Amino acid sequence: MTSAAQPIFSKGEDCKSSWHDANAGYNEADTHLEIMGKPVMERWETPYMHSLATVAASKGGRVLEIGFGMAIAATKVESFPIEEHWIIECNDGVFARLENWAKSQPHNIVPLKGLWENVVPTLPDNHFDGILYDTYPLSEETWHTHQFDFIKGHAHRLLKPGGVLTYCNLTSWGEFLKTKYDNIEKMFQETQVPHLLAAGFKKEKISTTTMDIEPPTECKYYSFKKMITPTIVKE
Repeated sequence: MTSAAQPIFSKGEDCKSSWHDANAGYNEADTHLEIMGKPVMERWETPYMHSLATVAASKGGRVLEIGFGMAIAATKVESFPIEEHWIIECNDGVFARLENWAKSQPHNIVPLKGLWENVVPTLPDNHFDGILYDTYPLSEETWHTHQFDFIKGHAHRLLKPGGVLTYCNLTSWGEFLKTKYDNIEKMFQETQVPHLLAAGFKKEKISTTTMDIEPPTECKYYSFKKMITPTIVKE
């Protein structure tokens, strides 16, 4: 744990209504994506994004990815023998990049435009073999909890029996690991697992792996030297 820098969100801040048409700021080297001044994604996350993608694609079949970002996880998902790849993205500029990217991918891509809160309720039950949820928090109120709104409301019903969910909220976990925890497994057990159980997943079907990583010192949202990949299987 280190002393907290300026938090990512100020008290009461809410970007949701403006997020969809805010400029998607990909830098020239394509190593950073910023939207509304928020550090949405950075290229150094690649090994971790590949870890999430590997879990999401591990059952083959139809994969749902929520949040496209810099296509790091999406491109890795496409390297596996899946059948379909559904991707939800709400930001206009990021979605345009998704549509262009989709043209050169080996599997059938289904791009879905909008906030996941609006798109996901339209998706059928027992439809996906794998889900990867990695969206950016859009308000201070949901900074640490937005993933649970998806997981509790939808993840279990969307997955086929035997299907797998993986997810992250690096902006939240990075803050916990700066201010409250110095053990990443303990952080996950205490702040995440109770919500997964409440969503209907069984404790024995929840596992995690960790990897060593070196975030750049200038990274605003994550400084811990480990990252954690959850694997959550529906019975």
